[in-house]
Amino acid sequence: MVLRPATGTIPEAPGSYQFKDAQGRIIYVGKAKSLRSRLNSYFASPELLLPRTRQMVASAETVEWIEVRNEVEALFLEFNLIKRHKPRFNIRLKDDKSYPFLAVTLHEEWPRAMVMRGAKKKGIRYFGPYAHAYAIRETLDLLLRTFPIRTCTQSKFDRHHRLGRPCLYAHIEKCCAPCVGAVTPDEYDDLVQELVDFLDGETSGILHRLERQMLTAADELEFERAARLRDQLASVQKAIERQQMVGTKEEDYDLLGLAEDELEASVQVFFVRRGRVVGRKGLVVDKVEELTTPALIGRIIEQLYGDAQSDDVPREILVPEAPEDCELYQDFLGLTRGTKVRIRVPQRGAKRELLATVTRNAADAFARHKLKRASDHNARARTLMALQDALGLPEAPLRIECFDIAHISGTDTVASMVVMEDGLAKRSDYRRFKLRHAEGNDDFASMEEALTRRFSNYLKERDEGAHAGKRFSYPPNLLLIDGGKGQLGVAVRVLEELGLEEINVASLAKKFEEVYLPDRADPVRIARDSAALFLLQQVRDEAHRFANTYHRNVRGKSMTQSVLDDVPGLGPTRRTRLLKQFGSVKRLRELTVDELQELSWLPDNVGAAVYAKLHGEAVASLTRMSQPGVEGDRDP
Repeated sequence: MVLRPATGTIPEAPGSYQFKDAQGRIIYVGKAKSLRSRLNSYFASPELLLPRTRQMVASAETVEWIEVRNEVEALFLEFNLIKRHKPRFNIRLKDDKSYPFLAVTLHEEWPRAMVMRGAKKKGIRYFGPYAHAYAIRETLDLLLRTFPIRTCTQSKFDRHHRLGRPCLYAHIEKCCAPCVGAVTPDEYDDLVQELVDFLDGETSGILHRLERQMLTAADELEFERAARLRDQLASVQKAIERQQMVGTKEEDYDLLGLAEDELEASVQVFFVRRGRVVGRKGLVVDKVEELTTPALIGRIIEQLYGDAQSDDVPREILVPEAPEDCELYQDFLGLTRGTKVRIRVPQRGAKRELLATVTRNAADAFARHKLKRASDHNARARTLMALQDALGLPEAPLRIECFDIAHISGTDTVASMVVMEDGLAKRSDYRRFKLRHAEGNDDFASMEEALTRRFSNYLKERDEGAHAGKRFSYPPNLLLIDGGKGQLGVAVRVLEELGLEEINVASLAKKFEEVYLPDRADPVRIARDSAALFLLQQVRDEAHRFANTYHRNVRGKSMTQSVLDDVPGLGPTRRTRLLKQFGSVKRLRELTVDELQELSWLPDNVGAAVYAKLHGEAVASLTRMSQPGVEGDRDP
């Protein structure tokens, strides 16, 4: 249990505090207007603390703090520390799915529209999120008739640029073919800007322009052009109808609906821009902290918008209850947006009704989540208990790590480490090893190197304490090795040499699916239809897949080294530019040395070296031939 620091040593200034466990891992991060007052509250009589707070204090060994200038800085610091360390006693927001966005890549020379998921990147405008990717594609298909910007990949764009021939999308008038210069950069930029404005909700100007152009074309008896403009107008109107109108055109706000119980909460967020619902997002909160509803809403706002770009923060956020320290969170959001942000509870009217709709969505999503979680969690718990009984483990193996080796005839040897926590794959903890010292077809030596590196790193990070970039800080409850008694013996020896005998270890032999344990001559036979054996097979097969995938990548790189890699004076930048300009090594071989040396950005001696490398000739003779007034060597 953490010892109470001397009261006089704790400052009364605002800041963030961190509780750490015996291994130095941060297990809880908080913020405070007065660090002294807040920290003293954790050292009251344990009977007066809430159960989860009492558990956190009992699990902690030390407490530290960072002093800042004001409460807003404390809030930003708390958010960044939670994001970096993911403390086990802080609430966690989990997306119930990976939501797709409609993205426009403004940072590219010729921006394109595409469906994107995952973390947001700089230089890209995002619209959404949408509930389904097909909804984006249907909307984009309608908009391309009016805003025909490209949707192709960069490689496809470059290929058609080299061919001088556009793709099918240009022929069906869904792309203006910038790859072949059919549109000027200024005209293309205008199209991109119109699309961005439309997705931002500025639709009236575009509708009026299309209608005016259509009528003008009809007056000038250009009926084919008028018909195309009519179709474009219909497509834009249909796309507008897909967005639900909920307010005036000037309104930008988000609505946050909440449904909760003692353990979890479901959050639904609706994004309203220019009076239209342009996206929605669902989240699940694991309530590992004891929080009131206002405090929970504050934490949700902090994690939802802490990493947001200025365009992602609206002028107003509507919530079912005002968060604690509402003004603090408004200042926090205002710094991100650059202008004032209001957080308020709607009392009446259309916004109150819409918030009720969002809350009903949260309740429905929560009911589905609890039903799915109950069945999944109970099944996983039974499987882990069955595995504990089958292997005679002192506790259920909540964290299982499995290692596998991959190579071909002893070359490009690699190892994989995959992790399952609570019966689920934890891909963020997967690791791969490019083995350095194991030579030849020696799986035992390879396994020894991989295990030694993994657990040596664990001991190093445990001794150093928690720090950014830690990768091996948690030991497994069960170490599983793909192999038989020989591989098991290697694992036992490595753990004994490192003083980690307390880690349980087993091996799974694939031939008969037999499980071997230390100090037992005969294998443990687990029923073929057992969920426990299926779990072991699942983690073993995942380690095999991960190792083979990495091995293919390593082998592929070694087999596809470019013939240009060793040319003197030809670095990565020049090599990339050369291949981009001519398309392939085959095309480069067709060039003469004079054509290579005519390139203004490529020195003559490097051009001669490239030609020599591609044709297997000596560089020196070509260099002499390329100099004015010097003849090449002749046969006598």
